[in-house]
Amino acid sequence: MKLFKILLAAFTVSILFTNCKKVLQKQDLQSLTPAEVFNDSTVTKSYMDLIYTNNLPSWGGNTGGAIGTGETLTDEEAGSNVYMQGLVTQETVGDISTSNSKSTNYGKIRNCNDFITGVTAGTLPIGTKNRYKAQAYFWRAYRYFDLVRLYGGVPLVLTTLPEVGDAARADALLPRNTTSQCINQIVSDLDTAIKYLPAKWPQAADYARITSAAAASFLGRVLLTYASPQFNPTNDQTRWMAAYNANVQANTILKANGYGLAPSYSNMWFVEGDYANPEAVMVTAYNTYSDANGMDNNSYDTQTRPAYLGTAGGSNQPTWNLVANYDMQDGLPPGTSPKYPYSINTYYDNRDPRFAATIAYNGCNWPILGNTAYRLWTYIYYTNAAGTATKSTESTASTTGFYTRKAIDPNVSLSNVVYEGTDWMEIRYAEVLLNLGECAAEIGNLGVAQEAYTGLIAIRKRAGIDAGTAGLYGLTPNMTHDQMITAIMHERQIEFAIEGKRYWDLRRRKLLESTLNGTPLRKGIVTTLNNTKLGTDYILTTRDASANTSLDAMYTANFTITLKTLDTYNIAVQSADYFFGIPTAALTNNPNLIQNNTWGGAFDPLQ
Repeated sequence: MKLFKILLAAFTVSILFTNCKKVLQKQDLQSLTPAEVFNDSTVTKSYMDLIYTNNLPSWGGNTGGAIGTGETLTDEEAGSNVYMQGLVTQETVGDISTSNSKSTNYGKIRNCNDFITGVTAGTLPIGTKNRYKAQAYFWRAYRYFDLVRLYGGVPLVLTTLPEVGDAARADALLPRNTTSQCINQIVSDLDTAIKYLPAKWPQAADYARITSAAAASFLGRVLLTYASPQFNPTNDQTRWMAAYNANVQANTILKANGYGLAPSYSNMWFVEGDYANPEAVMVTAYNTYSDANGMDNNSYDTQTRPAYLGTAGGSNQPTWNLVANYDMQDGLPPGTSPKYPYSINTYYDNRDPRFAATIAYNGCNWPILGNTAYRLWTYIYYTNAAGTATKSTESTASTTGFYTRKAIDPNVSLSNVVYEGTDWMEIRYAEVLLNLGECAAEIGNLGVAQEAYTGLIAIRKRAGIDAGTAGLYGLTPNMTHDQMITAIMHERQIEFAIEGKRYWDLRRRKLLESTLNGTPLRKGIVTTLNNTKLGTDYILTTRDASANTSLDAMYTANFTITLKTLDTYNIAVQSADYFFGIPTAALTNNPNLIQNNTWGGAFDPLQ
C-alpha cells in the first residue's frame, strides 16, 4: 500500500515529465530538456514512477487491454461475452492500436524507450543508471509479452521513433517481427533486469518496485508460455528446457532471499509491505486512502462483497463449476474419498480448506465488516402457501448463489471499504513452484522427490490438506506425464481461483475448446427453503442459532439444493482465438503489417 498507483495531473507522449509535482509548481514542464530531466535524480525517479503507474496490473492481473481480467472467459464466473459465444472478429482485440498514448501498449513501450535513451545519456552514477534502465527494460518486456500472447509476433520498436512529419511516418511503418524474435527480445530485456536489480530493495519506500526476483519469475512465466502447446505444437523440448532453467533460476533467487509460501492461504493478502509477505513476488501496491485524483485505493473489495451489505458489490461470483472442482479434505475428488463422503446437499463439508477461504455460500460463517459472528444467507423462500411465488433473502441476489471471499478484508468497516488498500500479487511464490513443476513434468522429471511433485505437495500442505499415509496430500503416486499435467492444471485452478490466471492457462495449453465448448456449461446453485405453506421466511429469527448448532442438520431439515444453467447459449470458443486477428484500423494505418494466417493472412504466429 505504497507509492505507485498515482494518477498524475497531466501527460503527453512527447513531453513525458509532468509527473514530478515539485517541477509542476516551479516551471512550465514543456520547457524542460532531456538533460534537465535525466541529470536530476528526483525528476528521473518521478518519470520512473510514471512508468510504473501506467504499467502495473490491477486486480485480476488486468493489464488494461481488451481482455480485461478474464474470469468471465472461463468456467470460473458467469458473464456473456463474444469470446464464449464464438463471435470474436479481427476487430475484437484492439491492443495493437493506431494511437500513441499512455493507454496503449506502444505508447507505454515508447515511454520505456524514451527513458532508456534519456538515462543512458544522462549524468547519474552508472549504478543508478543501470538500476533505472533495468526497471524500464522489465516494463518493456512486460508490454511485449502482453502483445505476443495475444497476436504472436509484433513489430519490435527498441528506440524512440520520431513523432511528426512524413519521414517519421515512414519510420513507423514497421513489419511484424517473428514470434521467436519477440520472445528473444523479451528474454534479453528480462535478463538485463535480473542482472542489475536487487532481489529486495533496501529502502522500505521502494517496496513493490520490480526486483531481480520478480524479473526472474516473470521470465519463467514467459518461457513456460512459449513452451506450451499454444506456441509449441510440436513439443520442442529445447523450449521446455529453457523454461525449466528459467524457473529453477527464479526459485533459487527467491529461496535465497527469503521468499516462500505464506503460512496462511486465507490471510496472505493482508500481510503487506516491506517484504513481510514471503508469497508476494510481483506486487501492485495500493494505499488505504483516496487522494485528490481518486486513484490510490483498489476497487476489488467494494465490487466483490454482497451488494446488500451497502457496497457496490456483487461482482466476481464463482460458478458451481468452480465450487464442484474443489477436492475433499484428504485431497481426493468429491465422491472418491473413503474418509470424507460427499453429497450435493452438504457440498461445503470437508472440502479442501481453500474452498472456505475462497467461496462464500449460504449459511457460511463469514466474518465481515468486523462482525465475527456474521453468516451469509442466499436462499429463496416461498411467499405464498401454494409455492408459486418466491423471494430472495438478498435485496440483490447472487446470480450463481455464491460470492468470492478471497482477499476480502474481514475487518474493514463499511465506511472504509471504498478506500480498501489490499495489494494485488501479480506473481505469487506458488506460481513459481507450479511453473517449475510443469516444466519438470514436460522434460520427464516425474519422480516423487523431484520438482513435478515437490511444488504440488508444498502447496497442498500449506492449504491444510491431509498428508495421508504416503505423505502425498491426495496426489496419485507415480503419475504419468499426462496425469501430472492434469494434476498441475487442476491445482492452478484451485490455488489461483478468481485471480485471473485460468483463461491464460487454458489458452496456452490449448484447452479452451475441450474444457469449455459444447452445451451450456456454467451453472449456479439455487438453495430453496422448503415449503411449509406459511408463505414466509419462517427461519429468519432462528437461522443463525440453528447454523451455529449444526449447519448440516439445518440444511437437511430446511433446504433443497438444485442447479441452474447460467448461459443462454452453447459455449463455442473459436480455434482462431489462440492468436487474435490484427484489427482493420491497424492494418490500414500500417500497410506493412500482415494479418495472422488463422484470420486470412500470411503471417505465421508460430514462427
